[in-house]
This record gives sequence, C-alpha cells and structure tokens, in this order.
Amino acid sequence: MWSFAAFCDEFCVSTRLHLKLDLELSRETLLHFFERIRRAYPAVTRLRRRDDGGLVLDEDGAQGDMRRFVRIDPHALKLGCYTPPNAELVDEFATMVLTQAPPHLSLSDLDYDHLEVVFAFDLEYRGNHDELVAETFYADHRFVGLLADEGRRVIDCQPFLGVALSEDCERQAYLEIKGRTSTYEIRSGEFEASPLSVYLIVRNYWGCGGARDLAAINSELLHTGARLANERVLPHIVQPLAAAIASRR
Repeated sequence: MWSFAAFCDEFCVSTRLHLKLDLELSRETLLHFFERIRRAYPAVTRLRRRDDGGLVLDEDGAQGDMRRFVRIDPHALKLGCYTPPNAELVDEFATMVLTQAPPHLSLSDLDYDHLEVVFAFDLEYRGNHDELVAETFYADHRFVGLLADEGRRVIDCQPFLGVALSEDCERQAYLEIKGRTSTYEIRSGEFEASPLSVYLIVRNYWGCGGARDLAAINSELLHTGARLANERVLPHIVQPLAAAIASRR
C-alpha cells in the first residue's frame, strides 16, 4: 500500500547521492543536464539558486500536488518527489536522473560515498514538539522521568536510531524524529505552526565490491524503505504522533 500522504500534512521521497569530491561544473554542463531532464519531464521548468549556493530545478504546484525536483550541491546530487501517488513514479523519475547524471556530470563510482533514499513525513503542530514526542513515546519511561519531573518542561527530545541491514554494514536504515520548537517559544508560550518531521533513511555505502548501477541500487533502497515505512514507521511512529496532535487541537 502507498497511502503515506494521507497520514501527514506533507510527504516526500528523495534520493541523495553524496560525493567524496566537490562538483566543479561549467555553466554549459549544468544547463545541458537540466535541459535533458526538462525534455523528459516538461513540467519541471523552474530553475533557481538557493541561498546556500545549491541549484534547484523543480516544478511549481499547489500543496498536495505531486512535485518533482533535482538539486545540485557542491558535494551531492539530490532529487525527489513531493506527494507521489505511487512508488513507480518515484522510481521512474529517479532512474531517469541517475542514468543521465554520470555522463552529464562526469560522475564515477570512485567518487560515490553513499546513496540514500529518504521518506519524510511532516506533521504540522503549534506547540512544544519535544514535549509531544516525549509524552507520546516515553510517558512512562524511567529515562524521561529522571529529569522531566516536578513540572520541568521538555526542551529536547529528538530520537535517532540506526541499524545495519547487511552483514558488512554497508546497507543501513535510520529513523529520526525532528522537532523545530525553540526555547524562546517555550519561554514565551507563543508557538508557531511548524512541521514535526519523521525521517526514514535507507542508505548504501560504496565499499570494495566493485561498480554497481546507481539506478538499480536506488530501486532496491526505495522498495526496502517503502516496506519499512508501511510496516513499521507509519503505524508505530507517524500515526501515534498524528493522533497525539489531533487530541491537542
């Protein structure tokens, strides 16, 4: 089942290829690469430069519509889809970009550090994100009780867990819950509505096993992530947080 967007305010699947060496690309090279993507996906037409220097080619659209993007940073190639209706469309877009990237951007497996697929679930909440996480998952846990007693307010509770998916530890999975509440908001009692994010990251490091196809590995990571998200993350993390937020409105 691929119904992730129904349980959060925004859902995104992205691929990130992290490199060992910085990309030093000419204007002509970048434009040729982006033009190749635009020919394959005519709606992906908006090119912009981020404040951090990254270049993004994406498609405009309303909240809830599927939106594709490709981003080039000095040390990484990133791409993905917001609110994708199924895994096939995500895989198709990633395969096209990862097939075109090596010849256009002069990439080599010698330069690959790791490839990861990220499932991001954003839940908008106006309140103390860290307190919400602590009360949802650790209400009766002695670890939280060591400090969070006598009316003390929780100011940081962002669980992070990583596990190996292979014997050589080159394939890994990470789960992270990231809040965005500031101590100023806690002091003042005035909270902005902001996303509480749940990230599932499935990662593959490049070892000594020889060259492997980027698109094929990405497909493996995508389907592993979809299975973990559907069986573990959605029912045990995302849905309890969504229910906790709903109970406080």
